[in-house]
Amino acid sequence: MEKEFNFETISEYNDFNNHETLHPLVSVIDFSKAKERTGSKMNFELYCIFLKDVKCGDLKYGRHNYDYQAGTLVFISPGQTIDVENKIDYYQPVGHGLIFHPDLIRGTSLAKSLSEYNFFSYHTNEALHLSSKERQLVLDLFAKINSELQQSIDKHSKKLIASNIELLLNYCDRFYDRQFITRDMVNKGVLETFEELLNGYFKSEKPYSIGLPSVAYCAEELHFSANYFGDLIKKETGKSAQEFIQAKIIDVAKNKIFDSNKTVNEIAYELGFKYPQHFIRLFKKRVGATPNEYRSLN
Repeated sequence: MEKEFNFETISEYNDFNNHETLHPLVSVIDFSKAKERTGSKMNFELYCIFLKDVKCGDLKYGRHNYDYQAGTLVFISPGQTIDVENKIDYYQPVGHGLIFHPDLIRGTSLAKSLSEYNFFSYHTNEALHLSSKERQLVLDLFAKINSELQQSIDKHSKKLIASNIELLLNYCDRFYDRQFITRDMVNKGVLETFEELLNGYFKSEKPYSIGLPSVAYCAEELHFSANYFGDLIKKETGKSAQEFIQAKIIDVAKNKIFDSNKTVNEIAYELGFKYPQHFIRLFKKRVGATPNEYRSLN
């Protein structure tokens, strides 16, 4: 029977990795201290930032395998499940991790801004690949947090630990921006594929059966998480993925409007709008004229 673990507390995960619990809500882990183990499925109710130094087991999240190598950061948020697929062979975990319970940051500035760090909901194949300098910076911040954990808990502990975690996440935000830039050619290929996907969508029967294409649908078709896909499109075009889709809708609509045999309502339904007035409102907002006004002007 497949091994499965549920980690709801810091102490549970520390015990699993042969680590002492210095603080009930946060831990910095050196995985080399863990005992050898076989693969298992792990359910987390914790935030985790794993720095993987070598490949040790085939990590999988949902239907996607981790794209990771030496010096890769992986982000896990509460409610996610990670599957280490090699169920028979023993392996020695290697790397470092920062684990914290949601209760740690309640009432801090980080609690208000955590949702802005989209990488916690990226797919696992969208991991962050670090340069050697970036990797050392992450390790230094792990060490600062661990140093604070060595102190006696006082009224300053929570604020200092949370502020260092926030600093780490801000650096990760910068590193992801760098990764979007260094993978520019790959990203341009994604843009072209996105364009082709939308072109094919409006030539098919999908607008009738599914409705308007959503960002989530496009991301799934292109094998990205919605957040990573949205961030990628924003970095490349300056527009949100939703704005990109709307621009394509208007472009297709303009071509259809020139067909005088079709009413505005028919065009709206062909595009996937459930209600024609929603199409008219969007068209006027984007073009500055209603579909009928645009038709008469051209």
